[in-house]
Amino acid sequence: MADLSMFDLTGKKALVTGGAVGIGRACAVALATAGADVAITDIDAKAGRKTAAEIKALGRNSMFISCDVTKKSQVQAMVKAVARRFKRLDIAVNNAGIAILGADESLDQPAWDKVIAVNLTGTFLCAQAEAQQMIRQDPTEGKIINIASMSARIANCNASYDASKAGVVHMTKTLAAEWGRFNINVNCLSPSYVLTPMHASTPVPVRRRIRELTPLGHVERPEDLHGAVVFLASAASNYVTGLDLVVDGGHTLNAWLVPLSMAVPPRVSPKQEVVQMKRDLDTLGIKYDAGGINPTVHPEISDVFKTAFGLKD
Repeated sequence: MADLSMFDLTGKKALVTGGAVGIGRACAVALATAGADVAITDIDAKAGRKTAAEIKALGRNSMFISCDVTKKSQVQAMVKAVARRFKRLDIAVNNAGIAILGADESLDQPAWDKVIAVNLTGTFLCAQAEAQQMIRQDPTEGKIINIASMSARIANCNASYDASKAGVVHMTKTLAAEWGRFNINVNCLSPSYVLTPMHASTPVPVRRRIRELTPLGHVERPEDLHGAVVFLASAASNYVTGLDLVVDGGHTLNAWLVPLSMAVPPRVSPKQEVVQMKRDLDTLGIKYDAGGINPTVHPEISDVFKTAFGLKD
């Protein structure tokens, strides 16, 4: 009989970067629901404090820490603050990330530098500080989970974003090889297009196309990562390290020549897809229509998709 207690995180101490909304918030809620105390770190203090309060409402200990992951001094201070409050650090989810869209033939260097600084350098600085804390602990051990992307495997955004996420995947493998001697597991999660506030500006036809090209038939929600993050954070994955766990509904399995069709209704309806995204938008104080769309949140995303799909305003 399987020992399901291996998924129990009761008493574990965790932190989540970029934890205020979206994927980060989903990871924090999943860890707390499984029993962990969770610190929320983000550059958005207002939203971060709301999520920390939500974690406390689940009966867990939580705190919010403002942190710019591109600043080593802030990252080091963040990890020290969590360890001081929680007495140790067992789990770290490095989720903070950005995308700056633009054609690569005209993308300027500052945009490239910023994406690499947040997504790749920031993830390394966080993992390094977290590992240093885990190495100091008794017992010496820990779980580090880096949030990468399916864009590490396919060319679907632009060079800066895709390269940064591919870098996260290979960096994860290297750190896993190096830090296994400390009983530290380092893995990463690679989601698909997730309905976070960033995608509030994704037009309806684009969401429809994503559904058509995804075998499981719906656009990914933040909560679709719950099981994967608990697995990688728990004893269930004690012999798993260096893994890039792709959670994309099958989107990257093939380059589909024709849209797919469902033989039965998908598990998640279009209305259910946007429930959590609307909640995140409410947290951020952003208005939206019935479909959870506001083209002005990230107009560059809306513009790119409108151009690619030949959509009119």
